[in-house]
Amino acid sequence: MQPSTHIDHRPPARRDWRVFWRLTRPHTLTAAFVPVCVGTVLALGETAVRLSLFAAMLIASLLIQTATNMFNEYYDYKRGLDSPESVGIGGAIVRDGLEPRTVLALAFACLGAAMLIGVYICSQSSWWLAVIGTVCMAAGYFYTGGPFPIAYTPFGELAAGFFMGFVIILISFFIQTGDVSVKAVLVAIPVAILVGAILLANNIRDLDGDREKGRKTLAILVGRDWAIRVLVMMFAAAFLWVVALVLFRVVPFWTLLALLSVPKAVAAARGFIGKTKPAEMMPAMKATAQTNTQFGFLLAIGLLVSRWL
Repeated sequence: MQPSTHIDHRPPARRDWRVFWRLTRPHTLTAAFVPVCVGTVLALGETAVRLSLFAAMLIASLLIQTATNMFNEYYDYKRGLDSPESVGIGGAIVRDGLEPRTVLALAFACLGAAMLIGVYICSQSSWWLAVIGTVCMAAGYFYTGGPFPIAYTPFGELAAGFFMGFVIILISFFIQTGDVSVKAVLVAIPVAILVGAILLANNIRDLDGDREKGRKTLAILVGRDWAIRVLVMMFAAAFLWVVALVLFRVVPFWTLLALLSVPKAVAAARGFIGKTKPAEMMPAMKATAQTNTQFGFLLAIGLLVSRWL
C-alpha cells in the first residue's frame, strides 16, 4: 500500500442534493435491496411476513451499503486514488469539494442509524443477530479502511458477495421465520455471485489506475482478459445454478424467470471486450449492476408466482 502523495486541488464545496445522492453511489445499492427482497420472498413460503421487519431490514442494509460507499470515497481520496479526472459516480470530495471529514462523519452516521434499526430487528428475532450485524458493518468499514483494506486484495469480490449477498438473504429469511433452511442457503448462492460480479466489473474498469496505486485486486492478478472471462463465468454460474435448483426441484419452475436477465449479462460482458479506457467501460459496469437487479427481482417474482399458481 502506498501513502497518499496527492495535492489538494479540490474545488469549492457544492451543497446540491445531487452531490449527496451521488455520494451514496446509487448503482451499487442493488447489492443491498435485492438480497433483502429475495430473502423475504423466500420466507413468505414458510410463514406470514411482517412488513415492519422487512422495511427495517431493507433500510438497515441500504444504510450499511451507503456507509461502505462513503468509506470508499473517503479512503480512496486519502490514499490518492481519486482525482478530478477519475471516471465514475464517486468523487464527491475531489470534484464537488465536500470536506473529507464530512464524508467520514456521514458514513459513521449511516452505521449508527443502521445499528439503531438493528436493535429493533434483534428485539423482534434474536440478539445473536447483533454479532452478525456488527461483523457485516465491520466488513463494510475494512473494505477500504484500516491498515489492510480488503479492496486492495484479490478477496474483494468474495467479501462483497458473502456479506452483502449471502448473509443478507439469510438474515432477511431468519428474522421472518426464526430459522435458516437449506433452500434459503442454496438460493442465496447465485445472488451472492452476482453481487460479487458488480465489484469485479468495477475493478476491471479501474484496473490500470488501481495497479498504479498498488492495489492487488483479482482483476489485476489475472489480467484484463481473464478478468472478463471470470466475469462471464460468474454470470454463467449464477444462471446455471438456478436451472439446477429447478431440475432438482429445490425451487419451482417459475424461478426460471430469472433467466430473462441473461441478455443484460451478455451486454455487460460484451461491453468490456476490447475496451481499455474507464469511460468506455462505464456502460458495461452499469449493465452488470442491472443484471443483478433484474435477476434478483425476476427470481423473487418467480417464487411469488409459484405460490399463486
